[in-house]
Amino acid sequence: MNIRPIAISLSPNSQTDDVGECFKAFLNFTTWQKGIWEEKVQNWFIKYYQVKNIYLFNSGRSALFAILKSYGIGFDDEVIVQAFTCVAVPDPVIWVGAKPVYVDIDESLNIDCGLLSRYITNKTKAIIVQNTFGIPAKLNEIKKITQKYNLVLIEDCSHSLGATLEGKRIGDFGDAAFFSFGRDKIISSVFGGAAFIRKSDADNKLKRIYEELSYPKLSWILKQLFHPLAFFIILPLYNFYLGKVILFLMQKINILSKPVENIELTGGIPAVYPQKLPNALARLAFNQLQKLESFNIRRKEIAQLYFEKLQGLKSIRLPPQNKEAIYLRFNILSSKRDEIFKIFRRHKILLGLWYSNIIDPVGVDYNKVGYKLGMAKNAEEKAHLSLNLPTYPTIAENQVMYLINLIIKYAD
Repeated sequence: MNIRPIAISLSPNSQTDDVGECFKAFLNFTTWQKGIWEEKVQNWFIKYYQVKNIYLFNSGRSALFAILKSYGIGFDDEVIVQAFTCVAVPDPVIWVGAKPVYVDIDESLNIDCGLLSRYITNKTKAIIVQNTFGIPAKLNEIKKITQKYNLVLIEDCSHSLGATLEGKRIGDFGDAAFFSFGRDKIISSVFGGAAFIRKSDADNKLKRIYEELSYPKLSWILKQLFHPLAFFIILPLYNFYLGKVILFLMQKINILSKPVENIELTGGIPAVYPQKLPNALARLAFNQLQKLESFNIRRKEIAQLYFEKLQGLKSIRLPPQNKEAIYLRFNILSSKRDEIFKIFRRHKILLGLWYSNIIDPVGVDYNKVGYKLGMAKNAEEKAHLSLNLPTYPTIAENQVMYLINLIIKYAD
């Protein structure tokens, strides 16, 4: 077996060259905040999406916050989001003073566009579409609804950079789009994000908002740069317990940052948001952008293996098979979810639990973020059944087959 553990959330994209870039960035501390790498990332996105401007932020939630502000969305407004999501999506809606309105999901785990019209009121200003796990939502149908009601269509591309729908790139359908470069997203700079708006007037507002932002403190940048370097040491030792001990101690003494801070679980905003993407992390993002196509090809290959080998198992349901999806994670549904998860832990395999809560992660105060149980029954059902299999590009072929054989052995 590959010495790297099968762990879906432990910096899964990071390869040796990424660690090398991180080390170079670490040594060039005079360019941690500003430098050439921001422009390189901007130019990549401008060319890829054929947009006039792209703005880089220190997280996807900062990018979404800036988009909402650019459209003047605020107090007493409503923004439609889907249930079965991360708190990082409704939180920016709350931060601008608006109300997130949760809509149930369809069988693709994306927002059910057939339900949208009944949730639209005279207070509704925008719809955020998630493209869950890299499977495209019904964007053409949703776009017709937003045009009918004069709403802003915001594409959440955090799971779907590189995916397409009818040959058109995800991100090309909406009025605005935002991206996340989090530690377990399509590409990773530990923290980071981007946004663009197509209309000139709103884009001008976004530009002003961006220019008024500061860069994160050097101490925050240092903590993010330390993350790939730490995991370069932790991952080979993880299955021998020493790695687990090192990881626990680093988290305990706050050397490694958490993907979601406690204040966010109640709709609060951490002091670090919104800010610009620092140059040092832009360097990491740019290195991964050069590998985007190969990363996504590999994800599709792994997903195809799951489809081929796991068809016919009675106790699990596979996700929709879509040639244009990129499968950030391969989500199966099973009434044996918790049992399977525990069995795999005993085999030193950490599967994923997005989204085992209707609004993840565990500990989110549903009342504070505007969700009441029963609002989205399909999402609630799927949250109890969902289990993510890894598709990250660093997983080895023999590890994928080992995992598949375990599922066949224990799932039925």
